[in-house]
Amino acid sequence: MEKNVFDVVIIGGGIHGCASAFFLARRGLRVVILEADYCGRHASGVNAGGVRTLGRPLAEMPLTLASCDLWHELNDLIGDDCGFVAQGQIKVAETEDDVQTLRDRVDLLAAHGFNHEVLVDRQTVRELVPAISEHVTGAIWVERDGFALPYRAVTAFRRAAEAEGAVVHENCRVSNVTQGASKWQATTNQGAFEAEYMVVAAGAWSGGIAQTIGEFLPVTPGGLMLMVTQRLPHFIKPVVGATSRGLSFKQYDNGTVVIGGELNCGVDINAGHAELDFSRLANSAKIVTDLFPFLKHVSINRAWSGIEGYTPDHAPILGASAEASKLIYACGFSSSGFQLGPASGQAVSELILDGASKVPIDGLALSRFSLAAAA
Repeated sequence: MEKNVFDVVIIGGGIHGCASAFFLARRGLRVVILEADYCGRHASGVNAGGVRTLGRPLAEMPLTLASCDLWHELNDLIGDDCGFVAQGQIKVAETEDDVQTLRDRVDLLAAHGFNHEVLVDRQTVRELVPAISEHVTGAIWVERDGFALPYRAVTAFRRAAEAEGAVVHENCRVSNVTQGASKWQATTNQGAFEAEYMVVAAGAWSGGIAQTIGEFLPVTPGGLMLMVTQRLPHFIKPVVGATSRGLSFKQYDNGTVVIGGELNCGVDINAGHAELDFSRLANSAKIVTDLFPFLKHVSINRAWSGIEGYTPDHAPILGASAEASKLIYACGFSSSGFQLGPASGQAVSELILDGASKVPIDGLALSRFSLAAAA
Protein backbone atom coordinates (compact mmCIF):
# COMPACT_ATOMS: atom_id res chain seq x y z
CA MET A 1 0.00 0.00 0.00
CA GLU A 2 1.30 3.48 -0.87
CA LYS A 3 2.12 5.62 2.15
CA ASN A 4 -0.59 8.25 1.69
CA VAL A 5 -3.38 6.15 0.17
CA PHE A 6 -6.43 5.46 2.33
CA ASP A 7 -10.07 4.45 2.02
CA VAL A 8 -11.32 7.74 3.53
CA VAL A 9 -9.65 11.10 3.98
CA ILE A 10 -11.28 13.38 6.56
CA ILE A 11 -10.52 17.09 6.47
CA GLY A 12 -10.92 18.53 9.96
CA GLY A 13 -9.99 17.19 13.40
CA GLY A 14 -12.87 18.48 15.48
CA ILE A 15 -15.35 16.20 17.21
CA HIS A 16 -17.17 15.45 13.95
CA GLY A 17 -14.01 14.50 12.10
CA CYS A 18 -12.63 12.43 14.97
CA ALA A 19 -15.95 10.67 15.64
CA SER A 20 -16.30 9.89 11.92
CA ALA A 21 -12.78 8.46 11.91
CA PHE A 22 -13.56 6.29 14.92
CA PHE A 23 -16.74 4.76 13.50
CA LEU A 24 -15.17 4.22 10.07
CA ALA A 25 -11.94 2.70 11.39
CA ARG A 26 -13.88 0.48 13.77
CA ARG A 27 -15.55 -1.08 10.74
CA GLY A 28 -12.24 -1.78 9.06
CA LEU A 29 -11.59 1.18 6.76
CA ARG A 30 -8.22 2.88 6.41
CA VAL A 31 -8.83 6.44 7.55
CA VAL A 32 -6.69 9.57 7.76
CA ILE A 33 -7.57 12.89 9.44
CA LEU A 34 -5.95 16.03 8.01
CA GLU A 35 -6.09 18.85 10.58
CA ALA A 36 -4.74 22.31 9.73
CA ASP A 37 -3.95 23.14 13.36
CA TYR A 38 -4.37 20.59 16.14
CA CYS A 39 -7.41 18.46 16.88
CA GLY A 40 -10.02 20.41 18.85
CA ARG A 41 -8.34 23.78 18.24
CA HIS A 42 -11.49 25.61 17.15
CA ALA A 43 -15.25 25.19 17.74
CA SER A 44 -15.17 21.58 18.99
CA GLY A 45 -12.59 22.21 21.68
CA VAL A 46 -13.45 25.70 22.95
CA ASN A 47 -17.25 25.63 23.19
CA ALA A 48 -19.31 25.66 26.39
CA GLY A 49 -19.62 21.87 26.50
CA GLY A 50 -23.39 21.68 26.46
CA VAL A 51 -24.81 18.23 25.74
CA ARG A 52 -28.23 19.46 24.75
CA THR A 53 -31.27 18.01 23.02
CA LEU A 54 -33.31 20.92 24.39
CA GLY A 55 -34.47 23.50 21.86
CA ARG A 56 -33.22 21.77 18.73
CA PRO A 57 -34.89 22.43 15.35
CA LEU A 58 -37.12 19.61 14.13
CA ALA A 59 -34.72 18.65 11.33
CA GLU A 60 -32.05 17.87 13.93
CA MET A 61 -34.30 15.99 16.33
CA PRO A 62 -33.60 12.37 15.28
CA LEU A 63 -29.85 13.04 15.20
CA THR A 64 -29.71 14.82 18.57
CA LEU A 65 -31.72 12.09 20.31
CA ALA A 66 -29.49 9.40 18.80
CA SER A 67 -26.45 11.34 19.96
CA CYS A 68 -27.91 11.65 23.46
CA ASP A 69 -28.03 7.86 23.68
CA LEU A 70 -24.38 7.66 22.56
CA TRP A 71 -23.29 10.23 25.16
CA HIS A 72 -24.84 8.08 27.87
CA GLU A 73 -22.76 5.07 26.77
CA LEU A 74 -19.50 6.82 25.80
CA ASN A 75 -17.39 5.08 28.42
CA ASP A 76 -18.29 1.69 26.97
CA LEU A 77 -17.93 2.99 23.41
CA ILE A 78 -14.57 4.79 23.51
CA GLY A 79 -13.24 4.14 27.02
CA ASP A 80 -13.77 7.69 28.29
CA ASP A 81 -16.92 9.44 29.56
CA CYS A 82 -15.47 12.79 28.41
CA GLY A 83 -16.50 14.39 31.70
CA PHE A 84 -20.16 14.03 30.74
CA VAL A 85 -22.61 14.59 33.58
CA ALA A 86 -26.35 14.23 32.97
CA GLN A 87 -27.60 16.87 35.37
CA GLY A 88 -30.29 18.11 33.00
CA GLN A 89 -30.84 21.28 31.01
CA ILE A 90 -33.57 23.83 31.68
CA LYS A 91 -34.82 26.81 29.67
CA VAL A 92 -36.55 29.30 31.92
CA ALA A 93 -39.48 31.63 31.22
CA GLU A 94 -39.31 35.18 32.57
CA THR A 95 -42.65 36.49 31.28
CA GLU A 96 -46.08 35.18 30.34
CA ASP A 97 -45.08 35.50 26.68
CA ASP A 98 -42.12 33.25 27.42
CA VAL A 99 -44.42 30.69 29.03
CA GLN A 100 -46.61 30.67 25.92
CA THR A 101 -43.53 30.26 23.72
CA LEU A 102 -42.49 27.22 25.73
CA ARG A 103 -46.01 25.80 25.70
CA ASP A 104 -46.14 26.14 21.91
CA ARG A 105 -42.76 24.45 21.66
CA VAL A 106 -43.84 21.43 23.69
CA ASP A 107 -47.05 21.15 21.66
CA LEU A 108 -45.08 21.29 18.40
CA LEU A 109 -42.74 18.50 19.51
CA ALA A 110 -45.61 16.36 20.73
CA ALA A 111 -47.31 16.72 17.34
CA HIS A 112 -44.18 15.16 15.80
CA GLY A 113 -43.91 12.39 18.38
CA PHE A 114 -41.21 13.91 20.60
CA ASN A 115 -41.84 14.11 24.35
CA HIS A 116 -38.41 14.62 25.92
CA GLU A 117 -38.95 18.33 26.60
CA VAL A 118 -41.25 18.74 29.60
CA LEU A 119 -43.06 21.95 30.60
CA VAL A 120 -42.69 22.61 34.34
CA ASP A 121 -44.22 25.22 36.64
CA ARG A 122 -42.72 27.85 38.94
CA GLN A 123 -42.48 25.53 41.94
CA THR A 124 -40.71 22.80 39.97
CA VAL A 125 -38.22 25.33 38.59
CA ARG A 126 -37.32 26.29 42.15
CA GLU A 127 -36.90 22.68 43.14
CA LEU A 128 -34.49 22.19 40.23
CA VAL A 129 -32.74 25.58 40.51
CA PRO A 130 -33.29 26.94 44.04
CA ALA A 131 -31.12 30.02 43.42
CA ILE A 132 -33.13 31.30 40.44
CA SER A 133 -34.71 34.77 40.59
CA GLU A 134 -38.28 35.09 41.85
CA HIS A 135 -39.52 36.53 38.53
CA VAL A 136 -39.03 33.21 36.69
CA THR A 137 -42.47 31.71 36.04
CA GLY A 138 -41.84 28.32 34.43
CA ALA A 139 -39.49 26.37 32.18
CA ILE A 140 -38.86 23.48 29.82
CA TRP A 141 -36.82 20.69 31.40
CA VAL A 142 -34.87 17.81 29.82
CA GLU A 143 -33.58 15.37 32.40
CA ARG A 144 -31.10 13.40 30.21
CA ASP A 145 -29.20 16.47 28.97
CA GLY A 146 -26.10 17.83 30.66
CA PHE A 147 -22.59 18.94 29.82
CA ALA A 148 -19.12 17.54 29.14
CA LEU A 149 -15.52 18.70 28.65
CA PRO A 150 -15.09 19.67 24.98
CA TYR A 151 -11.34 19.24 24.44
CA ARG A 152 -11.34 16.01 26.42
CA ALA A 153 -14.16 14.69 24.22
CA VAL A 154 -12.34 15.52 20.97
CA THR A 155 -9.16 13.94 22.31
CA ALA A 156 -10.99 10.81 23.47
CA PHE A 157 -12.53 10.25 20.03
CA ARG A 158 -9.17 10.90 18.38
CA ARG A 159 -7.43 8.35 20.60
CA ALA A 160 -10.20 5.82 20.08
CA ALA A 161 -9.92 6.31 16.31
CA GLU A 162 -6.15 5.85 16.43
CA ALA A 163 -6.59 2.71 18.53
CA GLU A 164 -8.71 1.34 15.66
CA GLY A 165 -5.99 2.17 13.14
CA ALA A 166 -6.86 5.68 11.99
CA VAL A 167 -3.98 8.05 11.19
CA VAL A 168 -3.95 11.72 12.27
CA HIS A 169 -1.84 14.45 10.67
CA GLU A 170 -1.85 17.76 12.55
CA ASN A 171 -0.50 21.08 11.21
CA CYS A 172 -1.52 19.63 7.86
CA ARG A 173 -3.27 22.34 5.86
CA VAL A 174 -5.27 21.33 2.77
CA SER A 175 -4.72 23.72 -0.14
CA ASN A 176 -6.64 21.89 -2.85
CA VAL A 177 -8.85 18.87 -3.43
CA THR A 178 -9.51 17.12 -6.73
CA GLN A 179 -11.36 13.99 -7.79
CA GLY A 180 -9.77 11.67 -10.32
CA ALA A 181 -11.21 8.63 -12.04
CA SER A 182 -11.29 6.56 -8.87
CA LYS A 183 -9.84 8.59 -6.00
CA TRP A 184 -10.00 11.91 -4.21
CA GLN A 185 -6.71 13.73 -3.72
CA ALA A 186 -6.05 16.30 -1.03
CA THR A 187 -2.96 18.44 -1.55
CA THR A 188 -1.37 19.63 1.71
CA ASN A 189 1.84 21.10 3.09
CA GLN A 190 2.71 17.53 4.10
CA GLY A 191 2.18 16.02 0.67
CA ALA A 192 -0.76 14.56 -1.22
CA PHE A 193 -3.27 12.14 0.33
CA GLU A 194 -5.54 9.91 -1.75
CA ALA A 195 -8.72 8.06 -0.84
CA GLU A 196 -11.85 6.69 -2.44
CA TYR A 197 -14.04 8.83 -0.14
CA MET A 198 -13.60 12.30 1.26
CA VAL A 199 -15.30 13.82 4.32
CA VAL A 200 -15.26 17.60 4.80
CA ALA A 201 -15.63 18.36 8.51
CA ALA A 202 -13.58 21.54 8.60
CA GLY A 203 -16.01 23.83 10.41
CA ALA A 204 -15.82 27.45 9.27
CA TRP A 205 -13.24 26.49 6.62
CA SER A 206 -15.49 23.94 4.91
CA GLY A 207 -16.89 26.40 2.38
CA GLY A 208 -13.42 27.23 1.11
CA ILE A 209 -12.60 23.56 0.65
CA ALA A 210 -15.86 22.95 -1.26
CA GLN A 211 -15.05 25.92 -3.47
CA THR A 212 -11.93 24.17 -4.76
CA ILE A 213 -14.16 21.58 -6.44
CA GLY A 214 -16.63 24.21 -7.67
CA GLU A 215 -19.37 23.55 -5.12
CA PHE A 216 -21.06 26.32 -3.17
CA LEU A 217 -21.39 25.44 0.50
CA PRO A 218 -23.34 28.12 2.44
CA VAL A 219 -21.13 28.05 5.53
CA THR A 220 -19.87 31.40 6.82
CA PRO A 221 -17.47 32.00 9.73
CA GLY A 222 -18.56 33.60 12.97
CA GLY A 223 -16.99 34.15 16.37
CA LEU A 224 -18.33 32.96 19.70
CA MET A 225 -17.25 33.97 23.19
CA LEU A 226 -17.37 32.42 26.65
CA MET A 227 -16.38 33.58 30.10
CA VAL A 228 -15.72 31.84 33.39
CA THR A 229 -16.08 33.12 36.96
CA GLN A 230 -14.09 32.65 40.11
CA ARG A 231 -14.79 29.52 42.13
CA LEU A 232 -18.04 29.60 44.08
CA PRO A 233 -19.84 27.31 46.54
CA HIS A 234 -22.04 24.93 44.57
CA PHE A 235 -25.50 26.35 43.97
CA ILE A 236 -26.75 24.77 40.74
CA LYS A 237 -26.76 21.43 38.91
CA PRO A 238 -28.63 21.83 35.59
CA VAL A 239 -27.44 23.88 32.63
CA VAL A 240 -29.64 26.99 32.46
CA GLY A 241 -30.84 28.81 29.36
CA ALA A 242 -33.38 31.59 28.85
CA THR A 243 -36.34 31.66 26.49
CA SER A 244 -36.09 35.14 25.00
CA ARG A 245 -32.47 36.00 25.84
CA GLY A 246 -29.28 34.25 24.82
CA LEU A 247 -27.79 32.32 27.72
CA SER A 248 -25.91 29.14 28.53
CA PHE A 249 -25.00 28.88 32.21
CA LYS A 250 -23.41 25.98 34.06
CA GLN A 251 -21.30 25.29 37.16
CA TYR A 252 -18.42 22.82 37.06
CA ASP A 253 -17.17 20.55 39.83
CA ASN A 254 -14.42 23.02 40.76
CA GLY A 255 -17.05 25.70 41.48
CA THR A 256 -16.40 27.91 38.46
CA VAL A 257 -19.36 29.03 36.36
CA VAL A 258 -19.09 29.04 32.55
CA ILE A 259 -21.28 31.61 30.79
CA GLY A 260 -22.11 31.67 27.09
CA GLY A 261 -25.08 31.76 24.75
CA GLU A 262 -25.25 33.81 21.53
CA LEU A 263 -22.11 35.73 22.47
CA ASN A 264 -21.05 36.60 18.94
CA CYS A 265 -17.90 38.46 17.94
CA GLY A 266 -15.88 39.35 14.86
CA VAL A 267 -13.46 36.94 13.18
CA ASP A 268 -10.41 36.97 10.96
CA ILE A 269 -10.83 33.64 9.22
CA ASN A 270 -7.44 33.78 7.50
CA ALA A 271 -5.63 34.36 10.79
CA GLY A 272 -7.86 31.85 12.61
CA HIS A 273 -8.70 34.45 15.23
CA ALA A 274 -11.92 35.65 16.90
CA GLU A 275 -11.81 39.01 18.68
CA LEU A 276 -13.36 39.39 22.15
CA ASP A 277 -16.14 41.98 22.32
CA PHE A 278 -16.38 43.15 25.94
CA SER A 279 -19.60 45.10 25.42
CA ARG A 280 -21.39 41.87 24.52
CA LEU A 281 -19.78 40.07 27.42
CA ALA A 282 -21.17 42.78 29.69
CA ASN A 283 -24.66 42.24 28.26
CA SER A 284 -24.42 38.52 28.97
CA ALA A 285 -23.30 39.26 32.52
CA LYS A 286 -26.44 41.41 32.91
CA ILE A 287 -28.65 38.45 31.89
CA VAL A 288 -26.89 36.25 34.44
CA THR A 289 -27.35 38.71 37.29
CA ASP A 290 -31.01 39.21 36.36
CA LEU A 291 -31.54 35.48 36.83
CA PHE A 292 -29.10 35.05 39.74
CA PRO A 293 -28.93 38.42 41.55
CA PHE A 294 -26.51 37.17 44.22
CA LEU A 295 -23.78 36.91 41.53
CA LYS A 296 -23.55 40.69 41.00
CA HIS A 297 -20.21 41.01 42.74
CA VAL A 298 -18.60 37.81 41.45
CA SER A 299 -15.40 38.22 39.43
CA ILE A 300 -14.87 37.03 35.88
CA ASN A 301 -11.55 35.20 35.78
CA ARG A 302 -11.14 34.98 32.01
CA ALA A 303 -12.90 35.04 28.66
CA TRP A 304 -12.07 33.33 25.38
CA SER A 305 -13.33 33.03 21.83
CA GLY A 306 -13.50 30.54 18.99
CA ILE A 307 -14.52 30.30 15.34
CA GLU A 308 -17.63 28.45 14.19
CA GLY A 309 -19.22 27.82 10.79
CA TYR A 310 -22.82 28.99 10.34
CA THR A 311 -25.48 28.08 7.78
CA PRO A 312 -28.38 30.37 6.78
CA ASP A 313 -30.91 28.33 8.78
CA HIS A 314 -28.51 27.55 11.67
CA ALA A 315 -28.84 23.80 11.12
CA PRO A 316 -25.91 21.65 10.04
CA ILE A 317 -25.09 20.27 6.62
CA LEU A 318 -24.77 16.51 6.99
CA GLY A 319 -24.85 14.31 3.94
CA ALA A 320 -23.59 13.83 0.41
CA SER A 321 -22.29 16.50 -1.94
CA ALA A 322 -24.73 17.74 -4.57
CA GLU A 323 -21.96 17.95 -7.17
CA ALA A 324 -19.45 15.15 -6.61
CA SER A 325 -19.60 11.44 -5.84
CA LYS A 326 -18.15 9.89 -2.70
CA LEU A 327 -17.94 13.25 -0.94
CA ILE A 328 -19.64 13.75 2.44
CA TYR A 329 -20.12 17.01 4.34
CA ALA A 330 -20.39 17.29 8.13
CA CYS A 331 -20.18 21.01 8.85
CA GLY A 332 -22.15 24.21 9.45
CA PHE A 333 -23.13 23.21 12.99
CA SER A 334 -23.82 26.86 13.86
CA SER A 335 -22.61 26.91 17.49
CA SER A 336 -24.58 23.85 18.58
CA GLY A 337 -22.68 20.93 17.08
CA PHE A 338 -20.79 19.58 20.08
CA GLN A 339 -23.63 17.38 21.32
CA LEU A 340 -24.25 16.08 17.80
CA GLY A 341 -20.67 14.86 17.35
CA PRO A 342 -21.06 11.16 18.22
CA ALA A 343 -24.19 10.59 16.12
CA SER A 344 -22.84 12.74 13.30
CA GLY A 345 -19.73 10.55 13.12
CA GLN A 346 -21.83 7.41 13.14
CA ALA A 347 -24.05 8.78 10.37
CA VAL A 348 -21.02 9.61 8.21
CA SER A 349 -19.74 6.06 8.60
CA GLU A 350 -23.12 4.64 7.60
CA LEU A 351 -23.39 6.91 4.57
CA ILE A 352 -20.06 5.60 3.34
CA LEU A 353 -20.36 1.93 4.29
CA ASP A 354 -24.12 1.32 4.06
CA GLY A 355 -25.28 3.96 1.60
CA ALA A 356 -27.64 5.62 4.10
CA SER A 357 -27.77 6.78 7.70
CA LYS A 358 -29.94 4.74 10.06
CA VAL A 359 -31.01 8.01 11.68
CA PRO A 360 -33.11 10.24 9.38
CA ILE A 361 -30.96 13.17 8.25
CA ASP A 362 -32.74 14.20 5.02
CA GLY A 363 -33.64 17.56 6.56
CA LEU A 364 -29.94 18.33 6.97
CA ALA A 365 -28.98 17.75 3.33
CA LEU A 366 -27.13 20.41 1.37
CA SER A 367 -29.87 20.24 -1.27
CA ARG A 368 -32.30 22.01 1.06
CA PHE A 369 -30.69 25.34 0.22
CA SER A 370 -31.13 24.97 -3.55
CA LEU A 371 -34.72 23.88 -2.98
CA ALA A 372 -35.33 26.92 -0.78
CA ALA A 373 -33.83 29.21 -3.41
CA ALA A 374 -36.01 27.66 -6.10
CA ALA A 375 -39.10 28.08 -3.95
